This record gives sequence, C-alpha cells and structure tokens, in this order.
Amino acid sequence: MSACAGVFAVSCNREPSTGAMTLQRERQLNQFLADVERRALRIAEIAVRDRDDALDLVQDAMIKLARNYASRPVEEWAPLFYRILQNGVRDWHRRRAVRNRVMVWFGRGTAEEDEYDAVASAPDPAGRTPDQQLQTQEAMQHLEASLFELPGRQREAFMLRTFEGFDVASTALAMGCSEGSVKTHYSRAIHALRDRLGEHWQ
Repeated sequence: MSACAGVFAVSCNREPSTGAMTLQRERQLNQFLADVERRALRIAEIAVRDRDDALDLVQDAMIKLARNYASRPVEEWAPLFYRILQNGVRDWHRRRAVRNRVMVWFGRGTAEEDEYDAVASAPDPAGRTPDQQLQTQEAMQHLEASLFELPGRQREAFMLRTFEGFDVASTALAMGCSEGSVKTHYSRAIHALRDRLGEHWQ
C-alpha cells in the first residue's frame, strides 16, 4: 500500500484468494479512492483549515478503509470512508484543543499560527468574466469561513448532503447517528448559513 499527494493505490492481498477477483476488487477500490480524494480533501480542509493536516487525514482515512473495509460491498465504501474521515477530524480538533491548553499554560498563547489560505477553487468553467469569477471566489470564501464556524455535527451533515450528495440514510451511516439527527443538524446548518451569508446565500 502506498500513498502520496494526489496518488493513492491499494493492494488487496491480505489473504490468499483468486487472482482475478482480487485484481478486480483492487481496481474498484483504487477507482473509488481516486474519485473521492479531491472532494474529501476539500471537506477536510474546511474542517481543519490546514492543507497538510487535511491531506494527512484523508490519506489516513483511505488507508483505514482499505485495510479494514475493502471486502465490504462497494456501496458501503462512501459512508464508511466519510465516517472514518469525520472521526479523524474530531480527533484532530481534540488534539489541537489539548495542545492549545498546554501552550496557554506555558504562556505562549493561542494566536493563529499562519494566515489560512482558502481552498483553491476548481478550474473556472468557460465563459465566466473576471468579475463573475471574483464574485464566485468571494462567495466560496464566505461559505468556507461560515462552515468552519458551524458546530461540527452541523458542518458534517451539510457537507455530506451538499458536497457529496448523500441521501439522509447514507449521511446517517457516515455520521453514526439516526436519520432524525441528520435532518435536525442539516436544517440548523441551513438556517445558520443563510443568516451568516446574507447576500452570498443562493
């Protein structure tokens, strides 16, 4: 198994099996990881606001999915992957909170370390003017900042439903909660974002 920025490949050879079946499974898993990587990185970047840490979280989630769940049905991979990723994000925030408390105790404060560079926008579709491109970029920056301010579970529900297009059942599986909780978190996120984004809300 190997991983690096932009490239991830797995080998499903944990136990003896028929070569053709194993090879097909590896291709399916590698295609899934290639398809999900960019969106997952964007979600992780918004959640932790650090590209390097986000990349580490995504790759760690990929490794755990490949090691522990490669044999599960293909349709279960996406919810499982995002549950692993969201658990990683929550662990990252817990570790950061502990570290900040320690740093405050030793008198070093908790000032922002580096100015966060917003997630690079996707390639511009043909036909947009520079003014339109700037408006879109500003709207995305406002959205990302507003998403970061949401409670974690609301942010998860919104991003899985909106960015990934998950239905309520898949979102519940990915978040490890009931469908009713997903609906509540998603509704609250929508109302909070509408209030915060104002003219940028669409």
